[in-house]
Amino acid sequence: MARTEREKMLAGEWYTCMDDELERLRQLARAAVLAHNTMDPGARGPMAPALAALFGRVGAYVFIEAPFHVAYGFNVTLGKGVYFNAGCTILDTAPVTIGAGSMFGPAVQIYCADHHRDPALRAAGQEIARPVAIAENVWVGGGAIILPGITVGRDAIVGAGSVVTRDVAPGATVAGNPARPI
Repeated sequence: MARTEREKMLAGEWYTCMDDELERLRQLARAAVLAHNTMDPGARGPMAPALAALFGRVGAYVFIEAPFHVAYGFNVTLGKGVYFNAGCTILDTAPVTIGAGSMFGPAVQIYCADHHRDPALRAAGQEIARPVAIAENVWVGGGAIILPGITVGRDAIVGAGSVVTRDVAPGATVAGNPARPI
């Protein structure tokens, strides 16, 4: 039996992102993001209901500032007390797990999608999804980018503007491009 592009994406296999089912799912996410980003902050509270309903799991006391962007939402799990400052993006083609008490400065980007290196396959929309795991009590400074397949350990700090290309050990502080322990 042929597997759908969504099934391949969720299995961590090469898939075509330019697929009707995946586009419908992204449209649902765009609508929830629009509701969150345009809702009066007093009415929205910590997060617009449409955005909260989109996520796989949301712990208590999660707060997401607007604007915010997520590709699908259903792959995102947020622990208790997670905070995202304004302008953050999660491209959740694979599971993104964020532990309790983790905080993200403005314009942090978390990417799961990795595109094919062959130009013809890349042009055809071939990509692969790699999960991102961020443990409890992590601080990610503004403008940092966390690349596909990365794990950030408990109590770690990622410096502002860093590009995280390798796993970060628990308790470590990393900074730079590429991010290195300091």
